[in-house]
Formats: sequence, structure tokens, C-alpha cells
Amino acid sequence: MTGPQRREQLIDVGRRLFAERGFEGTSVEEIAQTAGVSKPVIYEHFGGKEGLYAVVVDREIQALLSAVTTALTGDGHSRALLERAALALLDYIETSTDGFRILVRDSPPGQSTGTFASLISDVATQVEHILAAEFKRRKLDPKMAPLYAQMLVGMVAIPGGWWLDSRKFKKNDVAAHLVNLAWNGLAGMEPKPTLRSVPKP
Repeated sequence: MTGPQRREQLIDVGRRLFAERGFEGTSVEEIAQTAGVSKPVIYEHFGGKEGLYAVVVDREIQALLSAVTTALTGDGHSRALLERAALALLDYIETSTDGFRILVRDSPPGQSTGTFASLISDVATQVEHILAAEFKRRKLDPKMAPLYAQMLVGMVAIPGGWWLDSRKFKKNDVAAHLVNLAWNGLAGMEPKPTLRSVPKP
């Protein structure tokens, strides 16, 4: 096996084990044994378990961001773009189950990137400009678009994880209901929402 082939093999093995057991539950020994190599080979390629994990997480984030960015690129009504983005995320969850399981787990201590929250933030950034344009069109405050983008992406990602485990509904039905709630919620938004049950200061 060539060096690049060995590296890819270790990434595949690490991805599978991290998805099954998490970062803390996976040891260098297990990775090496599963790959049929000695521990020094892993250190040689990645510097250790942390390095391998970082490569796996980075690849998953890039794959998901690429899918969502592609879905949001091009012409189309805002609702159509929202539908494509929801489907892109559900497609990723369906086809990259191990990758999604890794992304929703906590990252190892000291790692600031690759957490589920940072992933949600990255995807939400791709959605902000669509919402800002829609807010302007509806005479709503476009400065609030980043907050709504975070809420929308989270609203897709969390049910997406539930759907991955339950598979009670078809993917297109899940996407349609997510968009139904998001779009019809956006359609009825108030320009200056307030909490009605809380007395004004």
C-alpha cells in the first residue's frame, strides 16, 4: 500500500470508529488494530488520534458545506432555495451517516472547530444573504437575518438527527414539513416581535 493509500485507509477506519464510539471511546490501539498497522504508522501520518480526528471532521464539514452552498447557489425563489438547502442537509445525513454522527458529537478538549455549534454557524452564514434579501422585500429588519439563519439551520439539523435514527418518514416529506414550518412562520412574522406574557420594563 502506498503512503497516500495508507493515509486514506486510516481516515476511513478512524471515521468508522469515531462514529461508533466517539473521540474519547476510540483509542490509537483500536485504530491501528482495525487497520492492520502498528501505532507508529498512525503517528507518522497524523501525529496521533487528535490529528486523525481533525482530518476526519474537516472533511465532513467541507462535504456538508459544499452540498449546502451548491444548493443555495443559482437562481430561484427564496422558498425554492430553502427547500434545496433542507434537502441538501438531509441528503448528507442519509448518505454520510457516520460523518453526521461524528459532527454532532462533542469535539475533543481544546478543539474550537468541528463542533456541531460551529458547523451550524458555518451553514447559517450561507443562508444569511437569502434571508436578508427576503427581509428587505417584506420590510423587516435585515440586521436580524443572522439570528434567523441560525434558528432555521438548527431547525433542520436537530430533526435531521432524529430522522436519522427513527426513519419514520420519507426524506422529501421531512424536508417539506420543515420548509412548511419555516416558510409559513417567516410569512407571518411581525416587524417588531415582543413577548406578550412578559411585562414591559
